[in-house]
Amino acid sequence: MESTEKLTDTNAILAYLYETFPLCFIAEGETKPLKIGLFQDLAERLADDSKVSKTQLRIALRRYTSSWRYLKSVKAGAQRVDLDGNECGELEQEHVDHAQATLKESQDKAKAKRIAKAEANKTEAKAAKADKKPFKKLATKRKPAAPKVAKPQVEVESLTPAVLTELKPNQRVNVKLGKSPVSGVVLDIKKEDVQVQLDSGLTVKVKVEHILL
Repeated sequence: MESTEKLTDTNAILAYLYETFPLCFIAEGETKPLKIGLFQDLAERLADDSKVSKTQLRIALRRYTSSWRYLKSVKAGAQRVDLDGNECGELEQEHVDHAQATLKESQDKAKAKRIAKAEANKTEAKAAKADKKPFKKLATKRKPAAPKVAKPQVEVESLTPAVLTELKPNQRVNVKLGKSPVSGVVLDIKKEDVQVQLDSGLTVKVKVEHILL
C-alpha cells in the first residue's frame, strides 16, 4: 500500500521537489529562474499527491526563490523554465533589478550580523582576560558585562493603502504578506478581491486592504 505520510519539514519538501522535478528545481549549483505562475502548475501536478499540501508547497517555493543561490540566477538574458525544464521566456529587467536589490539587502544584513557578533565576542574576550589578572582588583569585583550591540535597522519605504477604484490590471503594487510588503503586478480585480502576480512568480488573491502603493 502506498504511503500517505504527509511531509511537513520544508527541507524535506524541497528534497522531494528536487527529485520529482529535477529539470526545474536544482538541488546544487546554479539554479534557473522559474516560470511566472509556476505555483499553480505545481499545485495542479501534485493535486493527487498526499505527501504535500498547498500551504507547505507555497512555503517551500518561497524558501527556494528567496535563497541567494536562486537570486543570483535571476540575471539579464536568463530564461524562465517550467516544471519540465522547458524555457518560458526571457526575464524582464524589472524582475532582474528586484532580485539583485533583494540579494544585496540580504547579504548586507548577513554581513552586519556577522560584524555585530564578532564585536560582541571581542568585547567578551577582553572582559574575560581582564578578569583573570591576579591581585589587581578585589576578588569580589564583578566581571563587566559585554555591551549589547544594536541590530541594524532596515529602512522601510512609506506606502499608502490602495483604493479599489484606482486599481487596474498590470499596475505595480505591494502586497502585505507577513512583516514586509512584497512587490507584484495586478492581474485581475473581482469586486474586493485582487489577484496579484508577485515578483517571485507566485500568484495570490487578497482583499484590497492588503494592497499598498
